[in-house]
Amino acid sequence: MISNQVLQTAIDELRAITRIDLCVLDVEGRIIVGTFSDMDIPQETIRNFADSVADSQVIQGYHFFKVFDDRVLEYILIARGSSEDVYMIGKVAVSEIQNLIVAYKERFDKNNFIQNLLLDNLLLVDIYNRAKKLHIDVEARRVVYIIETKYEKDNLALETVKSLFALKTKDFITAVDERNIILVKELRDDEEYTQLEDTAKILLDMLNTEAMSSVRIAYGTIVNEIKTVSKSYKEAKMALDVGKIFYSEKNIIAYNTLGIGRLIYQLPIPLCQMFMKEVFGDNMPDTFDDETLITINKFFENNLNVSETSRQLYVHRNTLVYRLEKLQKSTGLDIRVFDDALTFKIALMVVSYMKYMEEQEK
Repeated sequence: MISNQVLQTAIDELRAITRIDLCVLDVEGRIIVGTFSDMDIPQETIRNFADSVADSQVIQGYHFFKVFDDRVLEYILIARGSSEDVYMIGKVAVSEIQNLIVAYKERFDKNNFIQNLLLDNLLLVDIYNRAKKLHIDVEARRVVYIIETKYEKDNLALETVKSLFALKTKDFITAVDERNIILVKELRDDEEYTQLEDTAKILLDMLNTEAMSSVRIAYGTIVNEIKTVSKSYKEAKMALDVGKIFYSEKNIIAYNTLGIGRLIYQLPIPLCQMFMKEVFGDNMPDTFDDETLITINKFFENNLNVSETSRQLYVHRNTLVYRLEKLQKSTGLDIRVFDDALTFKIALMVVSYMKYMEEQEK
């Protein structure tokens, strides 16, 4: 359905060019939009015209026209005056409104198609048939971005994304819930993951400055067929979740950079609990004090380098060694040794994952 604002703009532009007043009504005779408001034609007269077989008619000094949507009467258009010029302008207005109806229906249909495509609600034969009908290339390279906004129904963020991509007729902007904006972007043959990251950075900068919106952006892998777009969407969705758990400091997350976080995210909780019990017994890592956790994280950041870690923590080297030995006594793991450090790092990630899943269940 065309918005009243779009209809009003269309007839205002025609009025400015032709100086002919126009009015659009529904089939019951109620005024929707118009360039004049002093029309004194009874609604009964308008309804009688709507029920008649005529497509146009002169009544009480006005030209009446029917506007159809696929042979179904959608609007009544009235042009003030009864001359041939008024008739011609009325027919032009009818043609423009009918073209707007087709354009908006196609846009709505495309949005509906993309939403169902992302959610795997279509059979394979339906995907190809509907794509062909909507003039969507089935073999183009595409990728799916998910932009998660801080607030639900962030219209300013949505408009900002549209201002960047809506004019590109081969890109699609839609949503399947209240907080996520989805961009299905068609790619050139020479665009690879470096360019995808650049696009994400542009989106992030624009949304931070123009929309004053704090967002997180995730994207999936490049797909080459329309039927696999849902795969890229699922990957982007997973990247968004995994990023929250393991890479909370990042605002842009790519599926193909998730590393071991992606593996841990797909583990069943009972298996995680079994692993933690085997490694730590009853002394889980989430029971460590803040000082110990800061020491551990800084030690990992510096690739197990004792000297550099002590320098960045502003502590004596012996103090750091004492803390690491104390940690070894309580856990049985010496994180100065690579194998133990790897086990400990994975364990910390598993703890983060278990906490996240526990919060999701509340």
